[in-house]
Amino acid sequence: MASGVDKDGLPRLRAAPLPLPLHIVLVEPEIPQNTGSIARLAAATGCVLHLVGKLGFRIDAKAVRRAGLDYWPLVTVQPHESWAEFRGALPHARLRLLSAVASRSYLEAAFQGGDALVFGRESTGLPGELLARHAADTFAVPTIGRVRSLNLSTVVGIVLYEALRQLGAFEKLRLE
Repeated sequence: MASGVDKDGLPRLRAAPLPLPLHIVLVEPEIPQNTGSIARLAAATGCVLHLVGKLGFRIDAKAVRRAGLDYWPLVTVQPHESWAEFRGALPHARLRLLSAVASRSYLEAAFQGGDALVFGRESTGLPGELLARHAADTFAVPTIGRVRSLNLSTVVGIVLYEALRQLGAFEKLRLE
């Protein structure tokens, strides 16, 4: 099998990795399937996945591996016991917080390489004090319908691909 060609023999559209990768930060995620899907997104985009605080599941749980399929070993996962530990590990990373209750759209956010895209728990979102401390860096994905919020992995995908677009990740695509 040729390098980069999938098992079906068909090439895939690829982009070069960013010089400075983005960081996907999940604060106390609760649903293993969401985390597995987000891990797959991280593997597909060359992002680092940070898991902060208490998780609602075991990281080696079957549901996480199933949602991430065979991509889980391709993900750089960095667990952090607390927000302070995460910030200590990436003290200079610019934060872009996502919350269903923000007043500005993610389309207003300007993304840079090395940014940390921060997402909260599926049930309650990010803590209020964190949102208040970083109000100028907090954004939402707007909805048209009257739903309370979108699925976490959906929001991560929407925001991540907008950040990659802004950073020019898709300007030089190739078939591999």
